Amino acid sequence: MPTNQAAWLPPKHARLSVGPAPYTRPEADEIVVENRAVAINPLDWILQEVGTIIYPWVKYPAVIGTDVAGVVVEVGSAVTRFAVGDRVLGMTVGTDKDSNSSARGAFQRYSVVFERLASPIPDDLPFENAAVLPLGLSTAACALFEADQLALDYPTAASAGTASKGTVLVWGASTSVGSNAVQLAVAAGYDVVATASPRNFDYVRSLGASQVFDYSSASVVGDIVAALRGTTFMGAAAIGAGSSERCSDIVRRVDGRKRIALLSTPVSFNNVVEPGRRKRLPLTFMRIGMSQAAYFAKAGMRGIRSKFVVGSSLKNTPVSTAIYADFLPQALAAKTFAVAPEPLVIGHGLDQVQAAFDANRRGVSARKAVVTL
Repeated sequence: MPTNQAAWLPPKHARLSVGPAPYTRPEADEIVVENRAVAINPLDWILQEVGTIIYPWVKYPAVIGTDVAGVVVEVGSAVTRFAVGDRVLGMTVGTDKDSNSSARGAFQRYSVVFERLASPIPDDLPFENAAVLPLGLSTAACALFEADQLALDYPTAASAGTASKGTVLVWGASTSVGSNAVQLAVAAGYDVVATASPRNFDYVRSLGASQVFDYSSASVVGDIVAALRGTTFMGAAAIGAGSSERCSDIVRRVDGRKRIALLSTPVSFNNVVEPGRRKRLPLTFMRIGMSQAAYFAKAGMRGIRSKFVVGSSLKNTPVSTAIYADFLPQALAAKTFAVAPEPLVIGHGLDQVQAAFDANRRGVSARKAVVTL
């Protein structure tokens, strides 16, 4: 049986520690991936700092992380889409309450992945590029396609043609989730109006957005309202601190569906997770609670339906098959879906995962921190 190693997360804000880990065989609907690259998301370092508060069911020491790319080394008895030796990307869900297991974490040599959350990748797609996709792709898909979110039509790998089914607003389009949301919406046949910083305008347009606005502009709400007039508005995906309020201001002023998929908390964790600042956590959670209550009260009065997106909820819905089986393999093979954002390779080896956490926390614009293995 293969020898496994992992970047373990001890409790109480400890930094990652590399050490031996068990090799776990797959259940019937799972595969085992020998990881060649893993990517880092903000949730990873937030879990390191406050995981015992927001994820109380996680057992420590734990292997966390969600984004992997590598080679299949074992398949479960019911798996039909993959064989040993296949190159794949996948989303691990080891910190979810209903699938909590270090074997299903990303930051190790061998990860267990549900078949329905994995996709084959072309031979010419580097693992470090493929690793940027899973969580960003899944979260964007949940926001756009889940029945209790925007409930849009599913994407197709073929060109959607020129006739638009309506317009979607993606606030924060240069982020990992935003980059995928723009492309998925376009592939599903919708026009996309987006926000980003001016330095990322060309990047967001290259993903398919028809119009891009500066989210920091004093006139951005009015500008977007004007751009949406006369369109069939289908809803908004709100990414980034403060995005929910701005999207609400826009959605209430345009005709069409009053739906917002919420992808960020109203208050950022960035300033409270540094050593010496953790005493601010209770205040931060209080501010988050108060801001959310105020937002939902205002949205309700405006007739706007809003709900927070859980990026792994698709594992229990048809959206997982629609994305990972029916859409992504063909789109990657045909090169009609850009693997975005670009990877920022921090280093090689599990001992570099902590450095990648630190880099992500400092901020990475229009790129995603990756470690190769």
